[in-house]
Amino acid sequence: MVVFNPPDDDGAAGLRWKVVDAIRRYGTESSRLAQAFAAEHRLQPSDLQALVAVMSAEGRGQPLTPGQLRAHLGLSSAGTSYVIDRLEKAGHVRREREDPTDGRLVHLRYTEQGMATGIAFFGPLGNDTEELMDQLTPNELATVAHFIDAMVTSTQTHLLALAKNRTRHRPPER
Repeated sequence: MVVFNPPDDDGAAGLRWKVVDAIRRYGTESSRLAQAFAAEHRLQPSDLQALVAVMSAEGRGQPLTPGQLRAHLGLSSAGTSYVIDRLEKAGHVRREREDPTDGRLVHLRYTEQGMATGIAFFGPLGNDTEELMDQLTPNELATVAHFIDAMVTSTQTHLLALAKNRTRHRPPER
């Protein structure tokens, strides 16, 4: 059960509340930061979500296809094409056909310009993050990474359940 009010103790319940509260505050501040970046670069919210998805996938060595990005964003094929077109026109991403035997296979890649734009905006925060992580032991970092990965998975699972529930309870079209 999610705790909305702090317990009266500093034991396990108090620590759990502090974690949940920190996650809530971090989520809110991350949203505000994303909105500031999007506004400064005249991007739509879906554009920024796409940029992060492309960058993360490429960082993992698994570049996204437009279809994978569509699934991630929850947009139509046309809507996803508009997002990719805007990002490509702005110089943030590029489409690459990397398979010489299948010209239909397209991967989305972050451009040098896109990387420079991200570094210019997020660089100071990245430096602060590095300094914070330098204060943690490898075991502490592993615990933090495990927890955040698990929270991402939990959030994705919850979003899927919400989407399925909306689909199931959608009123019939007239």
